[in-house]
Amino acid sequence: MTGSVSPAPDVERRVRRAARALARHGLVHAYGHCSERLDAHHFLVCAAQPMGLLKADEAGVVVPVMGSLPEGVLGEVRIHQQIYQRRADVHAVVRAMPRSVMTLGTARLTPQPRHGFGAYFHAGIALWDDPQLVRDDATAAALAATLGARAALVMRGNGAVLAAASLPLAVVLTWYLEDAARLELDVRAAGLLAESVVLRPDECTQRATTTGRIVERMWDWLTANDPETE
Repeated sequence: MTGSVSPAPDVERRVRRAARALARHGLVHAYGHCSERLDAHHFLVCAAQPMGLLKADEAGVVVPVMGSLPEGVLGEVRIHQQIYQRRADVHAVVRAMPRSVMTLGTARLTPQPRHGFGAYFHAGIALWDDPQLVRDDATAAALAATLGARAALVMRGNGAVLAAASLPLAVVLTWYLEDAARLELDVRAAGLLAESVVLRPDECTQRATTTGRIVERMWDWLTANDPETE
């Protein structure tokens, strides 16, 4: 860990658990990262290595919301910085590589809200129409502006970015996004585009609930058997 603030042990542990959960469920592989906001000026990003290989005591890195990236931090963590700068409501960011999302993205497509999990993206899913890595501040700023107030952005041929009010929610939304993409591909492969129903905005709003431990139950499932499970 580096930086001007020291994350609490539970924050460090949650970031590691999130990283390993994303890897365990095929949402990242050798590439990807996640972070949690610490305060208005700092966030904690997981160590710069394959997320599924993070050890139980491996510290993340404290990154300033404004300013240069600390030494050893991956270049695309600029995406996290730019989102945190623009979105006071965002307390966690996930950079993921979901397979079905990636497939749709190559065709400049994003999943439609056809089922319950897709309803959580009723505000729409942004498309970043560029397959290149994001390794400079200007490009990261443009990507964050494209995301806007939405929860998800698909990067053409380059995965996705999720932004949420908490790290468990960001991880859960990553899984929801991939499931929505899987369903979108299934519908298209079955030739059912004309018959498949896209949820209306009011249906999405009603279905996209967080009551009844919706997020907590999925978080528990995604992080089950983690070496640092509480």
